[in-house]
Amino acid sequence: MNILKKLFSLIIICQFSVCPAAAQKLSISKDKIDVGQTGYEIPVTATFELRNKSLRRLHIARVIPDCNCTRVDYPKGEIGAGDKFTIKMTYDARQLGHFNKQAAVITDGSNKPVYITMTGVVREDLMDYSGSYPYDFNGLLADKHDLEFDNVNKGDHPESVIRIMNNGNKVMEPNIQHLPPYLSAEVSPQRLSPGHSGKIVVTLNSENIHNYGLTQTNVYLAQRLGEKVSGTREMGVSVVLLPDVRHIDGSALPELALSDSILNVDFGGKSKKTVETILYNAGQSTLTVSSLQLFTRGLKVTLGKSSLAPGETTKLKVTAFASDLKKVRTRPRVLMITNDPRRSKVVITINPSK
Repeated sequence: MNILKKLFSLIIICQFSVCPAAAQKLSISKDKIDVGQTGYEIPVTATFELRNKSLRRLHIARVIPDCNCTRVDYPKGEIGAGDKFTIKMTYDARQLGHFNKQAAVITDGSNKPVYITMTGVVREDLMDYSGSYPYDFNGLLADKHDLEFDNVNKGDHPESVIRIMNNGNKVMEPNIQHLPPYLSAEVSPQRLSPGHSGKIVVTLNSENIHNYGLTQTNVYLAQRLGEKVSGTREMGVSVVLLPDVRHIDGSALPELALSDSILNVDFGGKSKKTVETILYNAGQSTLTVSSLQLFTRGLKVTLGKSSLAPGETTKLKVTAFASDLKKVRTRPRVLMITNDPRRSKVVITINPSK
């Protein structure tokens, strides 16, 4: 039974049962995605971004691909009103040549399907670039998904190089959109032919950052100028700017001692779990925690005291939320900035159970 017959049967069943008659309330940012080139038997995935625009929750009843060569992954649970979500469509690439694969998305809120389509081409002579360029920004491959500028001092200009490759069928003019004032980027070459590689050098201008500690933002890797911003092109950027501790008197310094810098979280089937570490001032002057920040969502922190006299202790409690941590793509960590010149930056890593 082909997809049209399946959908026709579903509609007939719906007409004689208690199916809602509401109009389709799913919106989709892009219903057709060209994934470019892939090699024979090298599966390729398109990620579609959708949103529940209705005023009530809904479920995706089914996502029906037009052939067994295509696999779809979609949320199986409830989707809240206004919530965004993704559907991933993967083609097994077991047939050479151009392909056009379609799937129908059917929800319990409408009897009218939403269609998503992925196109591309399977080439016998194409190399597998997944090792060198593991991240796919809709046909523009890259060796990085996030940028981290660590241990930066005011006035530094560190660089991060993103290596890219055009895995599409058309010439691209890669660029990074939504750069904040403290970042600049240079692309080489400016025009990238299909199958060719290049690089983007991102420079941090630290004098344009005004707050010590962690600064985070998102930028977007685009195939050409003016391309629509979407989550499939999103790249996270984090900067840790260290305070200037050169003015601290070396004869009487604070000294941070930490009971644990790696906290293992075993949820044991629960939705959240709290773990803790102890801070101790082993120095000869007051220890101050001036900043306490999180690299990812899914964590909540509380610090007993931010100022410790010599010999004094306090607890740092970290509450981890299982459902949120499953969605983060970077390591969950807590950042502390202190006035201890030997440990002005302290990172506490959170290891949640699988």
